[in-house]
Amino acid sequence: MTLRNQIMLITYPDSLGRNLQDLSYVLRRHFRGAIGGLHILPFYPSSADRGFAPIDYKVVDPAFGRYQEIKELGSEYDLMADFMINHLSRQSPQFRDFVQKKDASPYRDMFIRYKDFWPNGEPTAEDLGRIYQRKPRPPYVEITFGDGTQEKIWCTFSEEQIDLNVDSPTTREFFRESLEFLAQQNAAIIRLDAFAYATKKPGTNCFFVEPEVWELLEFTADVLAPLGVEILPEIHEHYTIQLKLAERGYWVYDFALPMLLLHALYTGRNERLLNWLRICPRKQFTTLDTHDGIGVVDVKDLLTEEEIEETKAFLFSRGANVKPIYNTTAYNNLDVYQLNCTYYSALGNNDAAYLLARAVQFFTPGIPQVYYVGMLAGENDLELLEKTKVGRNINRHYYTLEEIEADLKRPVVKRLVELMRFRSSYPAFDGEFSVESVDQTGLRLTWRKGEYEAVLECDLKEHDFSISFWDPEVKRLQALNLG
Repeated sequence: MTLRNQIMLITYPDSLGRNLQDLSYVLRRHFRGAIGGLHILPFYPSSADRGFAPIDYKVVDPAFGRYQEIKELGSEYDLMADFMINHLSRQSPQFRDFVQKKDASPYRDMFIRYKDFWPNGEPTAEDLGRIYQRKPRPPYVEITFGDGTQEKIWCTFSEEQIDLNVDSPTTREFFRESLEFLAQQNAAIIRLDAFAYATKKPGTNCFFVEPEVWELLEFTADVLAPLGVEILPEIHEHYTIQLKLAERGYWVYDFALPMLLLHALYTGRNERLLNWLRICPRKQFTTLDTHDGIGVVDVKDLLTEEEIEETKAFLFSRGANVKPIYNTTAYNNLDVYQLNCTYYSALGNNDAAYLLARAVQFFTPGIPQVYYVGMLAGENDLELLEKTKVGRNINRHYYTLEEIEADLKRPVVKRLVELMRFRSSYPAFDGEFSVESVDQTGLRLTWRKGEYEAVLECDLKEHDFSISFWDPEVKRLQALNLG
């Protein structure tokens, strides 16, 4: 199927109201015409990481609702669902059976056993030093089996997220069954979470291992293509990986835009952002905010090391209610590649700067994704942060229906929703894109398709912008009035 080139909302199943039923109500009541896609973050039973340690893909967590509600939302929006291709919950039936029965389990080959993976049963210091790690510990957990014996099992993330052996026929069959099931629930696109960690091979960094990574991508694409479902590999790393994926025709994420745009709005300089807008993939999903932090590793070499440090320093000095300590072990943040902050607060809760950031995002090539906190111009949630001591929770507020109603009355949110409606409905965004510099502080971004034309002119230093568009009814350019 062809994905709609309209705003895609990213939300947890219980963040806009308490459950899927509330989510459906909020979207119908307040956001008709503003969004065409919906990425519902993991709605399966899970044992950790707010859904990203899936126990069973064939069940919706009863706290959220049922698959009937997922299918109904999928019939109205282009639905994106998550598939954790790298790992499965420690509490999953497959892993629990393996722990109980060990070699007698039919799932004994689904997981990566150190004794089988490494030539001598254990990695050398050199092997460990080579592995691309997100956590400051060796990537394994020690498992005690039903017979009392112990083994090391590969575990990249939390101890509840056990890595899968993607080369095992048993795992491939599990992939096939799970992906086909999700496709049958009206998913239009499957997001392959932590994709680059899934391919592992002795003697490598066990991250985006070529050519194995391409075979795995082709396998998943081949499973879903007959069902009309797309795939989106999720990878936070050097921007050239996204370019490689794009060259082969895959959807990619634009994880570079958030930091580049912050840098431009903090400094008033346009050259780094301008360069990216000229070279970035066209078949991509653009982001400013997600359920994770603001990516830093994604802009290496698009910004210099000095500019990256400058941007981080600006965020902590100019952002609202954000401190470096929120990105340390004190707040259970062991991921050194991301910054924890809402995008609105990163811009100092400044309405003008924030609306300009969204305008630039919506004019950037690709399908724009807007995270639910960002859709409501949400500030850093220090109460949830301190309550849980989890750094990423600063940007994971649980909105009640009453809070949503109140936020929708704020001028910044009203203007943002109108901007979203324009981006989701105006035909020019399916056409040709061009960008040009206006002195050192400004940009002009233009989309044209047939008689339709939309132009964004902005001053990154003053945080001013205007949007004009060709109105076929009056046969002239009109200024977009956001109220």
